[in-house]
Amino acid sequence: MLNIHSFVFNPFQENTYIVYDELGNCAIFDPGMSDAAEEQKIVTFIEENKLKPIALYNTHCHIDHVLGNRMMYEQYNLMPQMHEGEIPVLVDVEHRAPMFGVRYELSPIPETFLQEGQIIQIGKHPLHILLVPGHSPAHLCFYQPDQKFLIGGDVLFRNSIGRTDLPGGNHQQLLDNIKEKIYSLPDDTVVYPGHGPHTTVGFEKTSNPYIRG
Repeated sequence: MLNIHSFVFNPFQENTYIVYDELGNCAIFDPGMSDAAEEQKIVTFIEENKLKPIALYNTHCHIDHVLGNRMMYEQYNLMPQMHEGEIPVLVDVEHRAPMFGVRYELSPIPETFLQEGQIIQIGKHPLHILLVPGHSPAHLCFYQPDQKFLIGGDVLFRNSIGRTDLPGGNHQQLLDNIKEKIYSLPDDTVVYPGHGPHTTVGFEKTSNPYIRG
C-alpha cells in the first residue's frame, strides 16, 4: 500500500507530496521548498520514517513546484523527471524568481523525459502518467488505479481549476482535458492537488463551478 504525506511550502502555499510504500521506497512530487527551514522539514520526515528516496517528479515546472529540485538532486542524487514540453517553463523560472523575491537555485535538466501512457513504479505499485495540458504546456498527472488516487498538480482543485493566464496556458484545452482525462476516472478517485485540500473526482463533477461532469 502507498502512503501519501503532504507539505505546504513557499509563499505560493504549494503542496509537495511524498508517496512511499511499505518498504520505505519513496518518490517526491513537486518539491517546493524555498528556504533552509522547509528543506529541513522534508529531510526530517524522510529520516524519521526511514524512507529511501528513489525518484523525483514534477507535474509541471512553474516556479512554486520546482524550487526544491536542486536541493533534492544534491541531497539524494535525484534528477527531476518531467515531460519534455515543460523545459521552456523550467528555464524561465530563473528569470521569474527575482520578480517574486524567491530564492531559486537552478534545477538540473534531465536528458530523458516522461511520456503519456508511461507507467512509473514506487516499489511494486504502478502510477499511470496522464498528459493534461492547459494550465501549463505539458502538465502531467500521476494516477494510481488500485488505491484510486491522483497526484494532480495544478489541473483540478476543490471547486476550482488551474489558472490559464500564464505562458503556455489554454483555458479551453484545460477544460477539455479535465473532462476527458480526469472526469473519466472513477468517482471515488482522490485528487491530491498542487494547492489547497484534496477532493474527489465525483465531488468535482457535481459541484465544480468551472466544469461539471
